[in-house]
Amino acid sequence: MIVLAVALAGGVGGGAVAQAGEERAPGGGQVLYYNHAYGVLDRETADAVEHSAYLRDFANFQVRTTTGADGQTWTGRYLLGRETYVELFGVGDLPGQDGLLGAAGMGVSTERAGDLATVVERLRDQGVTDPVEFPQTRDFGDGVPVPWFDAVFTTGQYDAFGAWAMEYRPEYFADPRSNTEPASRPGDVGRERYLSDDYRDRLMRDVTHLRLGVTAGDLADTVPLLRAGGFAVRHLADGGGVVAKGGGTTIRLDAVPRDRAGLKQIGMSLNRPVPHRHVERLGHSALVVGPGPRAVWTFDGADAG
Repeated sequence: MIVLAVALAGGVGGGAVAQAGEERAPGGGQVLYYNHAYGVLDRETADAVEHSAYLRDFANFQVRTTTGADGQTWTGRYLLGRETYVELFGVGDLPGQDGLLGAAGMGVSTERAGDLATVVERLRDQGVTDPVEFPQTRDFGDGVPVPWFDAVFTTGQYDAFGAWAMEYRPEYFADPRSNTEPASRPGDVGRERYLSDDYRDRLMRDVTHLRLGVTAGDLADTVPLLRAGGFAVRHLADGGGVVAKGGGTTIRLDAVPRDRAGLKQIGMSLNRPVPHRHVERLGHSALVVGPGPRAVWTFDGADAG
């Protein structure tokens, strides 16, 4: 589910570099949780992912086209878990700078209706005086847009990576075509409700860690959002990135030049442990499954270990 390609015209990232040490948003607990991330891969790897028979057994895997606001469409390769997912593109699958190798993004979402307003308030407390707010819609094929989610960005400019906060709309859950689950409590707009239970029939359960290379400007623009969401943010000792933890997911963002930016690694929990180590080569990437209840997918031809 692409937001940056729909909502923003890309520019050059910026923002003040956050200070060293572990930081949380002033005065609050966690209200944002890892929802999904996307990355633009080289064409060989993207095609290998799209046509992989193994991935269709490993995960609730889909290739689908979505129509968002203003009729914008995108076709992604999805690995869907219980609460979290990953969306993969090939070079040129998205327009402009969003379709370049190494472009990436990440959505972090609320579990309770109304918490997005808390995020906006916390961003302003951190000095983000003009957050970019954007309502996303979805067209199920009849030409009538349905409210999908509300999104908040810290800035309307980015180099190659953007993160946004999001809150699903009640109108989307109420539409039977969304195939979502009933609310489990008042105000439930959570990730588990949004995603189907088809993950139960596959190995992949959820994303547990994520590593991306981002420019220094994009990193500086992302840290306030993570802090506003209640993630514990630790700046790495060499000053080259951050590690954010919360809600069962660890997110590492390494500060790199633009030509080294992109999705680097995804860690996933499994529904059941597997007895042996399996390595699945997919283009310039390697998915290592097991032994045990974990899998790690490494991109850009890095050693899978």
